[in-house]
Amino acid sequence: MNYFKTALLLAALTGFVLVAGYLLGGESGLVIALVAALGMNLFAYWNSDKMVLRMSNAHEVGPQNAPELYGIVQSLAERAGLPMPRVYIIDEEQPNAFATGRNPANAAVAATTGLLRHLSREEVAGVMAHELSHIRHRDTLIMTIAATLSGAIGMLASFGGLMGGGRDSDGRPLVNPIVAIAAMILAPLAAALVQMAISRGREYEADRMGAEISGQPLWLASALAKLHAGTQQIPNRAAEANPATAHMYIANPLSAGGLRSMFSTHPPMEERIARLEAMAGQMGGDYRAASRPTTNPWTTAVPQAPRRGPWG
Repeated sequence: MNYFKTALLLAALTGFVLVAGYLLGGESGLVIALVAALGMNLFAYWNSDKMVLRMSNAHEVGPQNAPELYGIVQSLAERAGLPMPRVYIIDEEQPNAFATGRNPANAAVAATTGLLRHLSREEVAGVMAHELSHIRHRDTLIMTIAATLSGAIGMLASFGGLMGGGRDSDGRPLVNPIVAIAAMILAPLAAALVQMAISRGREYEADRMGAEISGQPLWLASALAKLHAGTQQIPNRAAEANPATAHMYIANPLSAGGLRSMFSTHPPMEERIARLEAMAGQMGGDYRAASRPTTNPWTTAVPQAPRRGPWG
């Protein structure tokens, strides 16, 4: 998805905030919506990385206590021409990772212990290259803005009944109650669809750029296949407790099924893998070098990593 389309979708989300505020609270609601959107975005701009990392129970690591992971990120950051991001590990068995930060100079990447435990070094490099691509394109800031705007719409819908829409001098409601009820239902749905469109487009682009950074599309393709299997069978406690962070992860960390599958912020994993394999074919890549797993690694017992950490 190019920047023009993303800008249009963000503008649409902003418009939804203002329209929802007006429909639910008249002119006063419009003002409240505008102030809420600006305030939430300003707060998110400065604090989103700290919030996401804290909600995920991530702890920062360095070259002393996670030398291999830190070395992978350092090498890829140099290759991508990026400042070295902070590196975090999340104590979750589900294999997953995300990037956060308002710009490349204030960025961080986080990987779960499950990802470090179950993926090869090459696959971890493919995942980290994907996350660095998000940082390079400032996707982390864009996705934070999208999430906060969607949150503002949800907040307005939740308090819509209390706002009442106001009344004119004759005591009649300024906003048709039926319209207000429809806005309470449809505005969050529309916002979710726009956020989904932004997230999915960004994931495809991060896959492509991540493969270019690592130089090996099949490393990421193989990693995505394992992540898909793992996220289907292993819950992510932190993400389940804070579903607003789900769009940050490289693979959807939430339990599959129902509306969560229908409105997933992530594109189909099969399509992502197919695109990477096609890219490898165009680059003349050796499919045997990083073939996709033929068995599900989560159907058999996996040895536990040492207590000192998976990369110690």
